[in-house]
This record gives sequence, C-alpha cells and structure tokens, in this order.
Amino acid sequence: MAQCAAHPAVLILLLLVGLAAVLLITVPSEDIPKAPGFMYGIVLDAGSSHTSLFVYKWPADKQNGTGVVTQHSECHAKGNGISGYAGKMGEAGQSLEECLDQAANDVPTHRHGVTPVYLGATAGMRLLRISNPKHSAQILDEVGHKIQSYPFSYQGATILSGQEEGAYGWVTVNYLLENFIKYGFVGRWLSSGRPTVGALDFGGASTQITFVTKEQVEDEKDMMKLRLYGQEYSLYTHSFLCYGQDQVLKRLLAHIFKSQGYSISVTHPCHPSDSSVKVHLESIFNSPCTAKYKPSGYKAQDSLLILGSGHYEQCVGNVTEMFSFDICPFSRCSFDTVFQPNVTGSFMAFSAFFYIHAFLQRVTGISVNTPTQLQESAKTVCKMSFSQMQALAPDQEVRLRDYCASSVFVKVLLLKGYSFDENSFSRISFRKKAGDTSVGWALGYMLSLSNLLPSEKVKTWKALAPGIWESLTVLFVLVLLTSLFFIALRVWEWRKRRLNDRAI
Repeated sequence: MAQCAAHPAVLILLLLVGLAAVLLITVPSEDIPKAPGFMYGIVLDAGSSHTSLFVYKWPADKQNGTGVVTQHSECHAKGNGISGYAGKMGEAGQSLEECLDQAANDVPTHRHGVTPVYLGATAGMRLLRISNPKHSAQILDEVGHKIQSYPFSYQGATILSGQEEGAYGWVTVNYLLENFIKYGFVGRWLSSGRPTVGALDFGGASTQITFVTKEQVEDEKDMMKLRLYGQEYSLYTHSFLCYGQDQVLKRLLAHIFKSQGYSISVTHPCHPSDSSVKVHLESIFNSPCTAKYKPSGYKAQDSLLILGSGHYEQCVGNVTEMFSFDICPFSRCSFDTVFQPNVTGSFMAFSAFFYIHAFLQRVTGISVNTPTQLQESAKTVCKMSFSQMQALAPDQEVRLRDYCASSVFVKVLLLKGYSFDENSFSRISFRKKAGDTSVGWALGYMLSLSNLLPSEKVKTWKALAPGIWESLTVLFVLVLLTSLFFIALRVWEWRKRRLNDRAI
C-alpha cells in the first residue's frame, strides 16, 4: 500500500512533463513571442533658416504607438531654408538630398516602403506665400517630387498654420515629459496625473506661445481643443509672424535705418561698440516683415554701413518700439491687439530661446532664473565689446553682433509681452532636448498625422495570439482532469483503508 500511496506524486510529475510537451506541439512557431522590431517615421521640419530631418521609431507590435515613440536620428540640411530658394529652380529639392540619403541609411531597407515621410514648412514659407504665392507653390511641388524619388511612403508637403505649429510643439513637449500617460511598473499605461506644461517656441520667422487655460479665450481663433487619452485639453495658442529671431533682427535694423533718416551710415545701439559691418539693403527689405520701413527710391544693391554703439538703454527703446502695447480690444492683451489669458503653470522654452539663454549664462556667468537676472545678463552682454564676446565664445562669431538685440527682445517679449513675473518666470525651463529627442513641433506633427495619439483612453489589455489561447485552454483542461483524478484516487484509497479496518 505504501507503494500505491506514492503513485499520485509520480503521476503528477509525469503529467507536468506531458503538459510541457503538449505546449511545444500546440503552439505554432510563429506564435512564440519574438523581438518585435521597429516601425519608423520621418519628418522634415522646413524652417525659415534651415531644414532639419528627424527619424522616429517605435516597437512594431504597438498598434497605436502610445508612449513608445523615440527619436532614432536627425540631420540638419546645409544651406538655407526652402523658402530661401525662391526663384532658384531645383535648389530647394537638392538641399534635402543629403539628409534624405542619411534617412535611407538610418531606416532598415525592409522598412522603407512602410515608413511615412512628412514635410511641414513653417513661417518662412508662410511669408513667401504672402509675398509670392507662385514661388511658394513651386517650391512645395519641387520638394514633394524630390522626396517621392526616395523609397519611402510619401505623405505630402504642406505649410503649417501658426496655430498648428504651436499646438504640435505643445504635444511634443508633454508627450516627451510623459505628462499625458506613463508606463507603470505593472506593465500597463497609466494616467500620469501630472499637469501639462506650456510651450514657448522661438523660430527664425515666428514665435509661438501655447498653454492650457481655464480662462475664457476671448478670441476664438486662438483657442484649440484637443482630446488625448480620454481627456480634453483647452489650449490657448498664438503665433506671431515676423517675431522670429531672424525677422526681428531685420525689422530692428529697418526701424533704425528709417528713424535715422535713411542715412547710408547708421548707429546701431544693439551692436557691440567696436563693431562695424556693411550690408546690402536687399538683405533687409527682402521680407514682407520690413515692407513698412522701405524707403522710396529703394535700390536693392545699395550698401548700408552699420556702426555699433553698445548702448543698452537705447537698444531696449528701439526693440520695444517694434511692439504695440497701446491698443487692446479685449479685457487684456499681450501686444499687437492680441488677446492672451494669464500665463499659468510651468513652461518649456525651446529653439532660439534655448540658445540665447545658454549664451547669456555662458558669457555672463548669471544663472538667468529670474526676470532680474534676465535683465542683468542682457545688460551685461550689450555693454561688452565684440572682442570681449569673441574671447568668451569664439565658436559663436557669426552671431555675436546679434546677441544683445536678441537678448533684449527675449526680455521684452517674455516680461512685457507675455507678462511673466518673478513667480511664473522661475517655472520656465529652457531646453534643447528632452532625453534624446529634440524639442519642437515635428514629433507632435508625426504623432497626430500617424494616429499614434489616441483620442480615447489607452487599453491596458493586449490580445494574445490564437495558438497561445488554444494552448492555455488545453493546459486548463489537463490541470482540471489531473486534479479530479488525484481526488478520485485519494477517495478510493480512503474507502479501501476503511474496508480493511472493518475486516480487522
């Protein structure tokens, strides 16, 4: 009887071995989990001063790509932005070749045909569309044909509105910071429970401010509603055309030129005191942003001599005159009759904001975390000679003349225009990247157009392959039968023991 009592344990062991064999036979090889590989997407950010190409990737088994899209690589095209090739047949397309070649190498060959590629043009092309619609359409058509000559899935080339540029930048910032959702330790996507962050973008031809607000947006064209991950966001977003860094510098010089009587030589209070440079008038008045300053009898090839004076107070005065703070048709405005609610929450400032902030910290040693520090650092830079700045930042020589004007502009824009104060300014972080991903509108653009941002809550259950479900069913049945057999065996032994006891 002792030998019989050991049989159930032996039987169970044999059954478990059998179950393992059944699983190996039942599950097809294609149902065995494997490394999923990656899907890829490409965005060309056709800005006013240059074009950047970004390659993004996400696990191929993610049906909605939620929270898993990362930057794979990036490339910055040499030369001008595509709007700078107006009237130069073929050059806009050629300017993209080097970066498109790199993308063809960065994306695995077997993924080329299913990799979407988008081109989004921003304020430079918005300005060109105003001044010369024919050239604008021609350039878009040209770059479209160039992209289609590559083996990717071309999704179109378009000019983004200022509102779209601001909103996509906001999506990028909050996606990268995991403010929408985060991956929990239990292996599921969870609501982060964190507030969103506002986005401050400063490009070459425009600047954008976007943030969530509970206040009524009095001008409907500055309001946008987005529904992401089951939550609705009410955004205030406005883009100021002609307020990008390059256009601001042109407008400032045009304003100084006009205010000093269109003399062939002007004193520029924002340029270093030991600086002098000659420019052609065409480089100032080749933009719709400077049209109102253009002199009568203007000749494009005439030269202008610019002598720096390094006078901070006069620089502030001239920069401030480019804004209009006097008229407001709403309860409150930022500038130029544009409604803006009170800034709330934290913000991320990127693009030229980051580079100017980093330069100020580098050459002045001031941390620039408060309005007072911003003003102090801008004043310090404006009083530096060109040679002093060159000694502190030799790699920045091309832009050294412009840093005083750019710093003063950022001060006026953020403090007087957007009304950031001691409390709210301290909540601005100046960033170039979040993790390994460059901050800008490109990622948000691809996420939105690729439907990688669900409008409803993320499902936390993943379907299993049919073969695995069949195997689990077989396993359940076998375990159930084994349990019943074991119970029946124990009952039989118990009854037999009682019969033996009665016989004795």
